[in-house]
Amino acid sequence: MSVVLTFLINTIFNLIVGLIVARFLGPAEYGKFALAIAVMAFGQTLAFEWIRLSAVRFYSERTRGEAPNIRATLDSALVRAMLVYAPAALALAFLGPEFSLPRDLFALACVAAIANGLFDYQTALVRARFDDRLYFRVIVTKNLLALVVTTGAAWATGSAKAALIAGMTTLLVSVFLWRGRLTDSGVGLKQADPQLVRHYAGYAAPIVAAIVLYQLIPLANRDLAARFFGFAETGRFALSYDLGQRAVMAIGSALDVLLFQIAVRAHDAHGKETARDQIARNIAIVFAVLAPACVGIWIVLPSIEVLIVPKAFRGPFAHFLSLMLPGLFCFGLAQFSINAIFQLARKTLPLIAAALAACVADPLFILVLPRGSDASSLAIAQSLAFGVGLTTLLVFASFNDPKWPRWRDLALTLIGCAGMAALAGPMRGLRPGLALMLTQMFFAGSFYILIVASFDVAGLRSALIEKAQPLIDRLSRKGGVFKVLLPLRLG
Repeated sequence: MSVVLTFLINTIFNLIVGLIVARFLGPAEYGKFALAIAVMAFGQTLAFEWIRLSAVRFYSERTRGEAPNIRATLDSALVRAMLVYAPAALALAFLGPEFSLPRDLFALACVAAIANGLFDYQTALVRARFDDRLYFRVIVTKNLLALVVTTGAAWATGSAKAALIAGMTTLLVSVFLWRGRLTDSGVGLKQADPQLVRHYAGYAAPIVAAIVLYQLIPLANRDLAARFFGFAETGRFALSYDLGQRAVMAIGSALDVLLFQIAVRAHDAHGKETARDQIARNIAIVFAVLAPACVGIWIVLPSIEVLIVPKAFRGPFAHFLSLMLPGLFCFGLAQFSINAIFQLARKTLPLIAAALAACVADPLFILVLPRGSDASSLAIAQSLAFGVGLTTLLVFASFNDPKWPRWRDLALTLIGCAGMAALAGPMRGLRPGLALMLTQMFFAGSFYILIVASFDVAGLRSALIEKAQPLIDRLSRKGGVFKVLLPLRLG
């Protein structure tokens, strides 16, 4: 659970830093910064994501001691990827075709991809061996530095370049400060096994290809927004997507870091059938958490905009994010639940097919939808494209004889979400602010919690009781008021 807490802390810090940077840069310069971040993420995924995924899947505390060649192979792969990526990316930046992003900022984004790839790789290794304390310390170090250095650079210069350089610096400094704890003693690059590299690449390549294709959609749409409407519109468009994506990805990642590892352990310890049962439960849990989260974001969006969004971005922020939320939900559901069906079966080519379908759908929707005076058509096309990707993935999954979650759990989740929208949705027309947001959260949250508690949706009530039971037992044994207020056993 501490990993989940760390994910939430990381998300909160990322949101705060992103909003402060947007405030100091303004829409136009933030548009350049956001487009550069998208280029950075694309380059990182293309060059380094397969190594991170392999670390999560094949590295562990056990292999750290019994098979040091795994860590050596991963380290060697990272070094080689850096040596190949750096000159290729910089050549593209300065000698390749013209993009909306200026060449110098494009080059900086390529360099930042290396720093981000290194940081994500190191934190993935820590996660894989379940060193929660070290993971927490590295993440908090990075976030505290970003809060000071990145926002300070944005405030002092108002420059996207300076903010990008500062962000890259915080990642490298965080890794440097904890380098002693992040390394495995006695492991050298000479221990690397080329056969393992091919095995890891074969495992991760389809997953990475799918992620790259999905990233092309928002990247291309940001570039189109800059071409059609200018960098200021790109900034407003990007801030909506970035904050919405971070919220959805934080929820999904926090679940995934536990649920996928549980499924992997079930597969290794008990075989394929047990893993299939666990994946079905995981899908129900992700759906039961992600769907009300997206509905909740939509409900409180006017108040969020007034409370935390810089004034220059208000209006378009809530409008664009409302259009993007359905697509973000589809992407999150695919990424953190449906993908696991193919990952554990090691049949990951359907992930590419689904991503390709989404990539083809996006420009088709852009061509069909009428273009207005803002980037609304791009936001709608993006959501519809992610929906096409999820639908395609479900079709492929149906041919793999998967175990699906109980329809009862899915239906109850939808009923709960509908009740949330019916109770708190009409309040969106009232004066936005903290009081309204808390009121909406109370009514919407209480209704959904009542549904979950009454019907044990996706087993969430049982899981919570199981986790809380040791604490309840200890409190009960102490006597006093706890014997009056708490039963000796729940359930």
